[in-house]
Amino acid sequence: MARRRKKSEGGGRAAWLVTFSDLMTLLLTFFVLLLSMASMDTTVINRISAQTASLSPIPRSGPGRVPERIQLIVKLLKDPYNVLEKPKRLKDLLFPDDVLPKEMVRGELDKNLEILAHPEGVVIVLTDSLLYAEGSSELSFAGKTLLDALTPVIQAVNADVNIGGHAAPTADAEEEAKGYELSFLRAAGVLEHFLHRHIAADRFSLSGYGADKPLHAGEAPEDGHKNRRVEIFIKSAPRVGGYM
Repeated sequence: MARRRKKSEGGGRAAWLVTFSDLMTLLLTFFVLLLSMASMDTTVINRISAQTASLSPIPRSGPGRVPERIQLIVKLLKDPYNVLEKPKRLKDLLFPDDVLPKEMVRGELDKNLEILAHPEGVVIVLTDSLLYAEGSSELSFAGKTLLDALTPVIQAVNADVNIGGHAAPTADAEEEAKGYELSFLRAAGVLEHFLHRHIAADRFSLSGYGADKPLHAGEAPEDGHKNRRVEIFIKSAPRVGGYM
């Protein structure tokens, strides 16, 4: 009887060791699995970060990567008072001769482009003839070329942007209603162009003012022409009041 009891007790101790070794094996497997998962997550994150960086049209950091012309423009845009003092310089920096459409001369651009200072930033005003054919809401080739010149500026300044379409005042109610629709569609066309250049949509707001906010109050044909416009308002400065 004593021998049988000893044998039975020895078998119990051996069973306990087997259970303990199984537990250790399971714990080791669990930690190896955790380590594998952590390594996998790091690899995936690194891969996504590399892909995202490669999609950025303008690097966000690094000396000498942003062209000097764009750096100068960004500096001017951050202080609206610079615009009041140097509007011609900003025009030349925004649209140098080598980016102008072949069929466009500098005089035509200067005549149809205005730069306005605003307490919240700078407003780039382009008459409809620079961007669209008469009565059309489809961007012209020249219009796309000019917007492409603005694209790296908007990317680099990292500020919210409002795109507003405007029409010329008219006494005809039907024409006035068409002006609202056309001004909105033209502003939307400019926005769509920028979105296709991979600028984040949440930076933009859109407005179609029709003839509610004429830039020139005169009745001359030239005034009406300049009132049909798209304004690209880059909000690059803190708000301190109304229009200057």
